[in-house]
Amino acid sequence: MKNVTDRVSNPFGMDPGCERFVPGYGDANADFHVVGDHPGVHGGLDTGVPFTGSPAGERFLDALVRAGLLESAGDAPVVDSTYLSYLHMCEATGDRLGPDGSPTPASYDDMERFFDAELRAIAAHVLLPVGERATRHVLEQYTAQAHKTPIRMDDLHGREIRGSGWLVLPVKEPAEWTPGAGEAAESTRAAGATDGGDATAPGNATAPGDADRLVESLATLRATDYRRESDLGRFIAGSDPYLVR
Repeated sequence: MKNVTDRVSNPFGMDPGCERFVPGYGDANADFHVVGDHPGVHGGLDTGVPFTGSPAGERFLDALVRAGLLESAGDAPVVDSTYLSYLHMCEATGDRLGPDGSPTPASYDDMERFFDAELRAIAAHVLLPVGERATRHVLEQYTAQAHKTPIRMDDLHGREIRGSGWLVLPVKEPAEWTPGAGEAAESTRAAGATDGGDATAPGNATAPGDADRLVESLATLRATDYRRESDLGRFIAGSDPYLVR
């Protein structure tokens, strides 16, 4: 079944009851669901869009553009079969704020119902949890792999893990990414466009970094039949297919 809505921001009208929050954003019928932690880590309180308003978030969205999951980045990304949301959409303040600056465990538990409802409504084929907390949560709640998958993000970054109805592709925390050739090429091209420099000059290339690894993993995945669908058309009248997750 398809969700019928033209709303890109908060398409399901989630209202978590907090003063400031960052709702889900993107295609309500997405194939790819990107799962961040909370606005204090990945940004968006000023824009209302996950992964915006911070250098690390912008870096991550730029990688999704390179991988073909977004048409453009910025404060209002143009999505292409992709949905962005947080485990904890509320700003962590007052009773929600833990001593380390993150939401309290009780607040994460309170926000779980909104996240889970949205995840199941989107019913994407691929989940991309960003950072250790989101990766741990997704593996524990939506796969049978958590008990045998050490949460070492350097090892899990861009690695496909089969879940219970989902394919999971963990993403290392973007603030901790090592730079690489792809990002260097993009920044050099941008510099060349503004100052007339030679974007292809020798010495600009470096080894692949974490953004490059993610882009390559997503390109490989998108070249496969990653969609998990069953055709129930044989059970109903007519010859048209009826695909369900």
